[in-house]
Amino acid sequence: MLPSGQQGFTSAIARAVDNGVTWSIVEAGGGNITSSGLYTAPSSTGTYHVKATSVADPTLSATATVEVTLTLPDPPAGNPNAEATCSVPTEAAPADVSSPTTVVGRGTPDTCTGDEFVAAVAKGGVVTFKCGPAPVTIRLGATARVPNDKGDVVIDGGGLVTLSGDGAHRILYMNTCDQDQYQDGKYTTDHCQNQDHPRLTVQNITFVDGNSKADTSCNRGRDVCDGGGAIWVRGGRFKVLNSRFFDNVCEDAGPDVGGAAVRVFSQYQGLPVYVVNSTFGGGDGYGGACSNGGGVSSIGVSWTIINSLFSYNRAIGNGGNPAQNGTPGGGSGGAIYNDGNRMTLSLCGSRIEHNQVNRHGSAIFFVSNDKTGDIRIDRSVITNNLGGSWYPTYPQISNHSETPIVVTNSVIQ
Repeated sequence: MLPSGQQGFTSAIARAVDNGVTWSIVEAGGGNITSSGLYTAPSSTGTYHVKATSVADPTLSATATVEVTLTLPDPPAGNPNAEATCSVPTEAAPADVSSPTTVVGRGTPDTCTGDEFVAAVAKGGVVTFKCGPAPVTIRLGATARVPNDKGDVVIDGGGLVTLSGDGAHRILYMNTCDQDQYQDGKYTTDHCQNQDHPRLTVQNITFVDGNSKADTSCNRGRDVCDGGGAIWVRGGRFKVLNSRFFDNVCEDAGPDVGGAAVRVFSQYQGLPVYVVNSTFGGGDGYGGACSNGGGVSSIGVSWTIINSLFSYNRAIGNGGNPAQNGTPGGGSGGAIYNDGNRMTLSLCGSRIEHNQVNRHGSAIFFVSNDKTGDIRIDRSVITNNLGGSWYPTYPQISNHSETPIVVTNSVIQ
């Protein structure tokens, strides 16, 4: 807990007639506790112990350890709230990493380098890490690029690895229509935007400080890879499992650029991107920021988002899409920005809160241009998202009034 913070304690004595206890702090200067068990931490950091002693039998006591630190642990992966009860379909289950293609590191943090990770992704296959028993941050000096002709790619951080763009780079890039990502420069199909490979999975890993603002690596006439501060994907299949996204950014302005954490175009046969038990932001000071889609953004893509949390993300553009005269455009989709035609946004067991916009959709911006798209919200909470306008059906969700929105066992307020 933080210095000077407060925490309530309770006690119970098995098979006792009198459950009364006397509360005390073991260490001198370790804070204060009231007779009802309300503990106030000291102003200094350290490890302290709260003690409960039985009134009826002073030989009986128990202690609880309190860690007072200047910083709280980072938000966990996934929605920690009671509504996160949705089952996960088989196709969204974690990938098998028991036989990795490449293991980054040789058992210590210093052997886990950004260059080694980038090289591992370029080989394709399953990438795992051996950086030691403690959490480690790997800072990238360049974007890791997924090859299109070397099989599926799985990146598994084992719950210990954080990949950092160091505030200067996008972290991960996959584009089935980028000829430079084929070994001989030739496409493997005649429909690069609609092929089933590669399939990219990121799981049990954290992405921080990704920044796509200066990334022009795929602006060569075939694509303009704007957005996607941490991850940019086009084609194949993509899923995110048990992962976290903190402090990622993309372009500040523009009518259709978006996805501070993730930007996705065209998935194979319109199948959805899966996001399972993952966190985008999760606490004040952890959220992403982009012109649109402070969390995720896509064009013509369906999403199935399960037991996940989007909070404290911001859409910071201004002027909407198309941009109003005299504005740069953007500012929509505090958490999620979906544009396109036939697509489905499905939320289950997820929470969207404390996101902010300048223009539309403080939680969700969903525009199906041909009116064939739909939204499904089950066992989810959408609340306390700020700003914007154009809420024809539900607060905090911007959409055409003709868009079907099916809501079950959820709170939107």
